[in-house]
Amino acid sequence: MVEGLRNLSANGDGRQPREPEVGPTPDEEPKFRPYHHPAAGWGAARSVTQFLVRERALVDGPRAIMRMNHENGGFDCPGCAWPDDTKGLHLDICENGIKHVTWEMTRKRVGREFFAAHSVTELAGWSDFELENQGRLTEPMVYDPESDHYVPVSWKDAFELVGTALRTLDHPDQAAFYTSGRLGNEATFLYQLMARELGTNNLPDCSNMCHEASGRALTASLGTGKGTVDLKDWESADALFILGVNAASNAPRMLTALAEAHRRGASIVHVNPLVEAAATRTIVPHDFVDMALFKPTRTSTLNLQVRIGGDMALLRGMAKAILEQSATDPKALDQEFIDRHTSGFGEYRTRCEATPWEEIETQSGLSRADILEAARVYREADRSIVSWCLGLTQHEHGVDTVREIVNLLLLRGNLGREGAGPSPVRGHSNVQGNRTCGIDHRPTDAFLDRLAEACGIEPPRRHGLDTVRTIRAMHSGDVKVFVAMGGNFALAAPDTPYTYEALRACDLTVQVSTKLNRSHIVHGSRALILPCLGRTEKDHQRKGIQSTSVEDSMSMVHLSAGMKRPASPHLLSEPAVVAGMARAALPDSATPWQWYVEDYDRIRDTMARALDGFEDFNRRVRLPLGFRIKQPARELVFLTPSGRAEFSAAALPDIVPEAGTLALGTMRSHDQWNTTIYSDNDRYRGIKNLRTLVFMNRADMRERGIADLGPVDITSIAKDGGRRSLNGYTAIPYDIPRGCAAGYMPEMNVLCALGDYSTQSDQPIMKHVKVTIGPAA
Repeated sequence: MVEGLRNLSANGDGRQPREPEVGPTPDEEPKFRPYHHPAAGWGAARSVTQFLVRERALVDGPRAIMRMNHENGGFDCPGCAWPDDTKGLHLDICENGIKHVTWEMTRKRVGREFFAAHSVTELAGWSDFELENQGRLTEPMVYDPESDHYVPVSWKDAFELVGTALRTLDHPDQAAFYTSGRLGNEATFLYQLMARELGTNNLPDCSNMCHEASGRALTASLGTGKGTVDLKDWESADALFILGVNAASNAPRMLTALAEAHRRGASIVHVNPLVEAAATRTIVPHDFVDMALFKPTRTSTLNLQVRIGGDMALLRGMAKAILEQSATDPKALDQEFIDRHTSGFGEYRTRCEATPWEEIETQSGLSRADILEAARVYREADRSIVSWCLGLTQHEHGVDTVREIVNLLLLRGNLGREGAGPSPVRGHSNVQGNRTCGIDHRPTDAFLDRLAEACGIEPPRRHGLDTVRTIRAMHSGDVKVFVAMGGNFALAAPDTPYTYEALRACDLTVQVSTKLNRSHIVHGSRALILPCLGRTEKDHQRKGIQSTSVEDSMSMVHLSAGMKRPASPHLLSEPAVVAGMARAALPDSATPWQWYVEDYDRIRDTMARALDGFEDFNRRVRLPLGFRIKQPARELVFLTPSGRAEFSAAALPDIVPEAGTLALGTMRSHDQWNTTIYSDNDRYRGIKNLRTLVFMNRADMRERGIADLGPVDITSIAKDGGRRSLNGYTAIPYDIPRGCAAGYMPEMNVLCALGDYSTQSDQPIMKHVKVTIGPAA
């Protein structure tokens, strides 16, 4: 194991480990119940208060969110990308949103004194909680290999170091420019412009690891890489199908939509190997009476526990049932819609008819009766939405599964009308905006043509490297400079030891960040930490205080403005950091980098010329709630080769684990946001002071001689036969289908081989890792 891997777990308030706790004794109840009230969302009453007190921001946290939302023309939470309420709700916040904002607004600081006191070797032994919990970075730092410490560096010298490294490369493709979803649209546009003016499309991003499958599937089926629905559609749907989503932790404001849907009588079907808290009931934070009385609202009418990777088989079974019913019920299909707007229906119908029910049951892990019940809900609903997240995409067959969602929707014309359509859930703020504004290693010629005309550059046409290929290229020495705008690449990526080696093989790594994290500790021969403003902070530029724009999961673009004083006078905004690097790397550039930074309206004017759907950007983004990027497929205009919505007819994959093996899925805990660990607790799953665990079916545990809460060793088996292990984890009996197991990322990323990525999407397969688990040696 590389150093630090054993320290990925947090302790909450120090370095000394605490006794782990789980829910009720397993003999009493096989399914662990939450410590507090079982209604998802109620945690604001107790856990958030404790969190805010710990961060000394009891007043600043929620109040700051409210003030930023209503005094500065809007504020976008750096957490999830769920859309803002369309009816002007004043308390449209959630527990995790408060955590994110408070975590950023901490009063703790990491300056030159901290780095002088702690070497990088020492910091490598700290947990990731400890690293981030030190507070906000305050000034640029450069790694000094002689002392093994980061030391202060001026912004001018830092930019010159980056510029020299980029200018002296043998080829622009020896650099890669990574993007996390926290980056605003304006900085995103400048970032991709810099990379392409340098001459490379090496623009890996977090989409490569999460929703790449969704974008490719929707583009193939509908001619758009995004969902077609908006929040108003959620408010009018008759049936909501939620697949592979743990909304209580990953998109908490979805709970409001689910609760309101249940109250108006809509059907809500949750599909997940684990019955998560959001799939039962919630107390919506802005329902003050319900909060006071601890009165929950149901958020589901049906829960289906598919085996890991079995969602496509369920969807195929629902389609098969609908097609069988159409023989006697002419209303089961929308034949007029199919005939007028789709292509490939005949082949798909043949595929469904040829798929035996026995195969569907085996691959889904569900009974035929359960599948028919889901089909009944879908058939009886006039308007249906299917929503999904990483539980569907991080598989070998992720693209086929999302295309199967579209197949099902097309059968009943659930597209191009209110209350119906596909709705992928982005779990990270503005990751969708990053892609819209040019972060794409496979840009289209149409995009590059408009960029060339608007910006006066000749962008490269060859495709660049995605995340997996960037790691390989760094490891082999083909990529020598790695720049990351936000995120924690070292922990977010798969195959942690290999990724560490790849980063250390670089000549220069540059991390643009707000807080210390593992990616600052695992670095190249030379390394820079460039601290930037957080989204909660005022952005002062020459033409006044600036706002940045972001795009939510449903294609709404709006402005976000902070109101807090910056954590340090030495921080630069994200656009200013990008412009500083660009000026140093491209000294002869005609792009007015500094002029752009003085007034972000100037960036937006150029974006309006370069980006489809951003016409009249500066005016429309200032409208209440901003504006929605046009979605041709919503208007039944399909930018596919046939000009129609395309059915797909893929065979069902065999996802049943081999004898003696299990399918392991990685996931977040509740007290976590991506790689940021707030504590070792997972309240909704009944876990306290423990992250090095694996959830298992009790029957699978008994078959392997594993005691409840007993220590186990976990070994993954890669496609090439390679093995990776985690030792001494705690086995937790849980309500999960046989043959399945689950545990937390980023700790379990160690088990995910870099070579195990989907041939359909190039995404790392992090939700279907083949493992063996046995009692610890």
